[in-house]
Amino acid sequence: MSEFIKYAPKESLKLPEYGRNIQQMVDYAVTIEDREERTRCAKTIIDIMGNFFPHLRDVQDFKHKLWDHLALMSDFKLDIDYPYEIMKPDTLQMKPEKIKAPTGKINYLQYGRIVQNLIAKAVEMPDGDEKDALIRIIANQMKKNLLTWNKEGVTDARVFKDLKELSNGKIDIDENSMQLTIHKDLNKNRKANNTKKK
Repeated sequence: MSEFIKYAPKESLKLPEYGRNIQQMVDYAVTIEDREERTRCAKTIIDIMGNFFPHLRDVQDFKHKLWDHLALMSDFKLDIDYPYEIMKPDTLQMKPEKIKAPTGKINYLQYGRIVQNLIAKAVEMPDGDEKDALIRIIANQMKKNLLTWNKEGVTDARVFKDLKELSNGKIDIDENSMQLTIHKDLNKNRKANNTKKK
C-alpha cells in the first residue's frame, strides 16, 4: 500500500513578484536578534530585490519603493533603521479617492466629448493659422468618427454643418474653402494602423 505525503499548504505571498525565496529571506531577517546583523541582512535582501528589476535602477524613488516592499513583506515587523521613511500599515487600508466622471450633455454622441471640448477651445482662439489648423484637425476627426458609425452618407458638407451647430454658429466653413481627407485615405490609414497593431 503506497503512502501519500501530505504537504502543508504554502502561504500566499505578500508580493509574488519577488518569489518565495525572497519572502523566506525576509522572514529569516525578522528573527535575527542582533540589530546590526538584522540591518545588514536587510540591505543584502534589498540588493537582491533590486536585481529583479535592473531596468528600474535609474528610476527616481526606486530604492525607496524596495524598502517599502521589504517592510510590507515583513508585515512591518522588521525592526531596523530604514534609510527612508517607509509606508505606514494603515495606508494599505485606505481607499483611493473616486475619480469624478465628466458630466454634461454631449450634443452629438458620434463625435464624443473630446471633439466637443476641442471645438469650444477653437472658438476661444484668436483668428489665425493656428486656429485654422486646429479647425481642420477637428473637422477631419469628426469625419473619421462619422465613418466609424456610418460608412455611407458621410460628406464634408455634413461635417461642416455639424461643426457650425456644435460651435453655435461661430465656426462656419465654406465647403469650397476646405477639403477634408477622402474616405479611401481614411480607410487606408485605419487598415495600416490595424496591420501595425497585429
